[in-house]
Amino acid sequence: MKRKITLFIAAAALSGAALIAAAFGDTSSASPLRASKGALVALRSTALGNVLVDARGRTLYLFEKDKHGRSACYGACATYWPPLLSSAKPRPARGVRASLLGLTKRTDGKRQVTYAGHPLYTFIADKKPGQTTGEGLNNFGAAWDVLAASGRAIEPTASDSSGSGGYGGGYGGGYGPRR
Repeated sequence: MKRKITLFIAAAALSGAALIAAAFGDTSSASPLRASKGALVALRSTALGNVLVDARGRTLYLFEKDKHGRSACYGACATYWPPLLSSAKPRPARGVRASLLGLTKRTDGKRQVTYAGHPLYTFIADKKPGQTTGEGLNNFGAAWDVLAASGRAIEPTASDSSGSGGYGGGYGGGYGPRR
């Protein structure tokens, strides 16, 4: 009888964990208790314009050090800039081009979502949906940029002298897609 109760409690705990993971859009690990769904990539309006975000509304970034669709961000880098992982083909929301979504294999065997060939990351300092505090930072050997639906990095432009973006005008302008 004790064995049946223990098994029931264990099964309930696993089901609860799977439900919590599903509710919070956790696609970083595959759970045998739920069907594999690919990570969702969506668009969100921010101070920088419409940018790519994950299922929780967290801004997605590219790392300029990445080459040929492969991530160059591991260890401490991946702690601060967590890769967007998916156990299945990523899913586009409205305005996101399905043809630009893909996956690349990381050195640990996990699959990271790519957009227009760029591996995607979130930034640990972005605490609320739509924050873009990682834009323009130069960490771990290269710059980090948010992405537009076109797949291009959104970078400072000289066309806007407002100095928007919260970086003390260090960029000398507004933001727009990189050409």
